[in-house]
Amino acid sequence: MTHGVRTDTQAAYAGRRGDWRDTAARYALLPLRVFLGVTFIYAGLDKITDSAFLRGSGSGSIGEMMRGVRDSSAIPALVDLALKSPSGFGCAIAIGELAVGLGTLVGLLGRLAALGGALISLSLWLTVSWTATPYYYGNDLAYLMAWLPLVLAGTPTFSLDAVLRARRRQRAVDYQ
Repeated sequence: MTHGVRTDTQAAYAGRRGDWRDTAARYALLPLRVFLGVTFIYAGLDKITDSAFLRGSGSGSIGEMMRGVRDSSAIPALVDLALKSPSGFGCAIAIGELAVGLGTLVGLLGRLAALGGALISLSLWLTVSWTATPYYYGNDLAYLMAWLPLVLAGTPTFSLDAVLRARRRQRAVDYQ
């Protein structure tokens, strides 16, 4: 600045810097969304295709894992509920992870998908990884925290939610 007056060059630079920051802010959640979406799709597919996981008992089964964490979990009643039908619970978790992952990745009902991911992560943290010491070794807590920005912001960029929102706006304009 020269004597408190902005030159054209300084104004142009400030404008470009603001544009870059606006663009960065608009796309800031996209890497998180892709990571969580792909990870949860993979986790769901991994569970569905693992013949041992969906069994009620035996090595590598959801039932055996739940029995192993029952006494050390924060909410043993939640584990007891899962143990009423371990195979059903395992299927529900796998299908939930697939639905959350797909919804997040394509941005369809993004806030709802993120809430589902947060709830899955919360339930796994309170049961399976509750005894991780120190607490930050338990990855389910980190996943829970990673879901929260998407619960708050949704999937506003490169998403089916954005396409549907634009169509609703256009219809509102057309009907006026």
